[in-house]
Amino acid sequence: MDEKSGTHDHPRSALNLRLFLASFGLVVCAALAILSAWAGITALAVSLAVLAAVAVVDIVVLGIRIARRRRGGEQHTLFE
Repeated sequence: MDEKSGTHDHPRSALNLRLFLASFGLVVCAALAILSAWAGITALAVSLAVLAAVAVVDIVVLGIRIARRRRGGEQHTLFE
């Protein structure tokens, strides 16, 4: 097995896919938080805003990890 593709003990993470999913979660949570706040459902709005903030942190971390991979000369598709 190729070392770059990972092993059973040290699998590779699909960073680009995770970045896409975190971005989707950010958009959905932010939109629903705004709608919830507009509807007066404060507890739901705050919960969704916290989830959106978590998605932002995840996007930043994933961006750093993707940049590290690219500096190493590795190219990846969405699902690698």
